[in-house]
Amino acid sequence: MHRLRSHFILSHILPVLVIVPLFGLLILYVVQTQLLIANISNSLTEQAEIIAEVANTQPGLWRDTAVAEAYIGRISPRLEVSIMLMDASGVLLATSDPAYTTQYGQPLTYPGLDQALTGERLLAVSGAQIDVTVPAMNTQEQVVGLVRVTNELDRATARFDSLRRFILAMVGLELALGVVMGLLLALNLERPLARVTAAIFAVGQGQASPIPESGPTEVRQLAQAFNSLLGRLETLESSRRRLLANLVHELGRPLGALRSAVYSLRHGGDQDEVLRQELLAGMEAELARMQPMLDDLAQLHEQVLGTLHLNRQETLLVEWLAPVLAPWREAAQAKGLHWQVNVPLTLPLVPLDRARMAQAVGNLLSNAVKYSRPGGRIDVAAGREAGTIWLRVSDTGPGIPAGELAHIFDPFYRGQQETRFPQGLGLGLTIARDLVEAHGGHLEVTSRPGQGSHFTIYLPLAVPTLPAGSAPAA
Repeated sequence: MHRLRSHFILSHILPVLVIVPLFGLLILYVVQTQLLIANISNSLTEQAEIIAEVANTQPGLWRDTAVAEAYIGRISPRLEVSIMLMDASGVLLATSDPAYTTQYGQPLTYPGLDQALTGERLLAVSGAQIDVTVPAMNTQEQVVGLVRVTNELDRATARFDSLRRFILAMVGLELALGVVMGLLLALNLERPLARVTAAIFAVGQGQASPIPESGPTEVRQLAQAFNSLLGRLETLESSRRRLLANLVHELGRPLGALRSAVYSLRHGGDQDEVLRQELLAGMEAELARMQPMLDDLAQLHEQVLGTLHLNRQETLLVEWLAPVLAPWREAAQAKGLHWQVNVPLTLPLVPLDRARMAQAVGNLLSNAVKYSRPGGRIDVAAGREAGTIWLRVSDTGPGIPAGELAHIFDPFYRGQQETRFPQGLGLGLTIARDLVEAHGGHLEVTSRPGQGSHFTIYLPLAVPTLPAGSAPAA
């Protein structure tokens, strides 16, 4: 009895053994179910009448879709039925059924609607639902609108089918069928579970592959969860490999240059003062190029550990941006790029960590300068929009292919286009996005190949409040 198969077989035999002695009660159950449908019909009619009476007290409801929607929005959460409101010509004003929301302002057609428009009540019972339509009358006994109330009877229909099967089937056949069905269901469930189990063991051996998402809902969800986890692991492994490859590439160049300089100094280069100074200057430049890489890795480490803390200060954007943009303006002009800044003086104060946000903006400007060709243009603009301050960096570089837009914020990701530069660890945009999100904002990008890119930072004017017990944003 420790196997799932045994439990399924037993679960299908026991109901038969219980139902046979209670066969008479099942017939009574059918009668009660039929009475229940009648009671539901009466209840729906009463509800529709009450809804119509209250609707008549709402000014303009039968003419204004907005009023009708508001009325349904107030009453539908309290009722376990679908509600429709139509005007005197059968045009749909509002409904709680999402399947009909696209038909607002259109006349509906269904059997019996014409009689309802003349003032008659309509009751329709099918195997799937009970449908009641009640006219709303004004003081002159004229139809001003219709209320349609629908209750689904899928569960009741399923119960009727089950009862018919029990009545028509022989006890012995039911018993055999229970064993067979239990066995089949157990096997059908065991197979996907066995696949998941084997796949999990394969992960530990480095031979994992996605598994089919089939079977019952719960098993499909389990397979989906495994595949999602597997995808995440593959992403992390890919990031690890990219990191190692990038580190080898990025550290190899300066270390090679440093080794060459040291070799020259140790073999007589220090005797020539001019050469010695050139070698030392080159070594210092190579070390300076390595420092940003170390800073990026340290920044990523802080964010992964959740130890990033912000020192927010109320900041006037135009004053703060001036020194932040200055070195990038020089770099852009030195490369032959046109530089334009448009930051209104009237922007309100925004709370931000000036050093952290300067790093985020600097990463965006670094890419803009790096990827724009001489003669191109870099625009920096800012503005206010719905309780936020936005800051946009635009360039006329090669743009980003649509297939890469979903990955540009992934750690260590670098574009594959020939127009993109190979240097860098692929952390700049990741760090910029994380710093902006730590401020409660978000970073958006729009780009088309050959038409440049636009990166926009959105920052809230007020510091986001955290729920009780939450940690500061990292």
